[in-house]
Amino acid sequence: WPDLVMIDGGKGQLSAATEALRELGIEEDVNICSLAKKQEQVYLPGLTNSIESEKDQPALILLRRVRDEAHRFAINYHRSKRAKAMKRSDLNDIPGISSKRINDLLLHFKSINAIALASEQDINKVKGIGPEIASNVWRYFHPN
Repeated sequence: WPDLVMIDGGKGQLSAATEALRELGIEEDVNICSLAKKQEQVYLPGLTNSIESEKDQPALILLRRVRDEAHRFAINYHRSKRAKAMKRSDLNDIPGISSKRINDLLLHFKSINAIALASEQDINKVKGIGPEIASNVWRYFHPN
């Protein structure tokens, strides 16, 4: 188990995390604390009030850096995930269609809705799209 579990939050978040450790039967094996953001207060299980500390105390600085790094990591992860999702479109699910063909279709039709409304013959007129791919695209939007 880790030597310390640090929770980002106040007494409520610490209480929930302590309960989770209790349910796992490891409450006694793991040290836990929380760091409340507003006034950088550190809480420990069983204490009503936060630990008295100075803002420039080395231990508090370390806890802030750990918290800030966790935030940075999470924000970068979510940004990366969102960027990947934005690059993906319904057209990626069509058999035989590459990102280049997707670009060609979007350049020609300007939107996915316009592609969905196009006839198979209109899709086939797009540079780089042959009859088989045109048929796959049309069938994707018209499954019946």
